[in-house]
Amino acid sequence: MDPLFWPSETSFRRFTPESLAAIEERIAKKKKQQAKVNRENKDQGVEDKLTPQLDLKTCKKLPSLYGDLPVELIGEPLEDFDPYYSDHKTFMVINKRRTIFRFTATRALCIVGPFNPVRKAAIKILIHS
Repeated sequence: MDPLFWPSETSFRRFTPESLAAIEERIAKKKKQQAKVNRENKDQGVEDKLTPQLDLKTCKKLPSLYGDLPVELIGEPLEDFDPYYSDHKTFMVINKRRTIFRFTATRALCIVGPFNPVRKAAIKILIHS
């Protein structure tokens, strides 16, 4: 198989506070890098834009080539394995029917963080088939 079309070994990992900290570090690093590029190349605006993978869009089924989702991770917040979202504050949740849902990891209503039990319950209700 061609490695460009077959994903590398995908492991489903829970979305944790450490995951959120890693995303924030990537965002800060990207901003610094972007500022440096902007200073160096004020005239040249050519940039490689990363786009979301079409097979991992929200509300689509998770393709079988990503493997089976362990039962204990169904309905749980997971780290997003789409490279486009590596520097976005988002996480994904997959339900029993393997449908992908994405949620923001920023505070809801300015008080409810992504790890709040009330928010987790609301997400489980929302994705329930």
